[in-house]
Amino acid sequence: MSTTVQEIYNRVVCNLSPTERLRLATLILNDLAQQNLSIVDQSDTWTQQDQLDVTTFSLQYAATLFSENKEI
Repeated sequence: MSTTVQEIYNRVVCNLSPTERLRLATLILNDLAQQNLSIVDQSDTWTQQDQLDVTTFSLQYAATLFSENKEI
């Protein structure tokens, strides 16, 4: 029978004290760091064009807001 992560969490981790949970999290994260896994999905990273687009939009939006509030 295959046990899911949620089942393990519900049966084991939920019953641990906060200190034990932190120790477990530290063990897991240290293990992952030692394996030197590349877990960043490159498809989720922003390209330079994406960054330029969002910056341009933000500046245009801010200019619109401030031009409407000049009466204050």
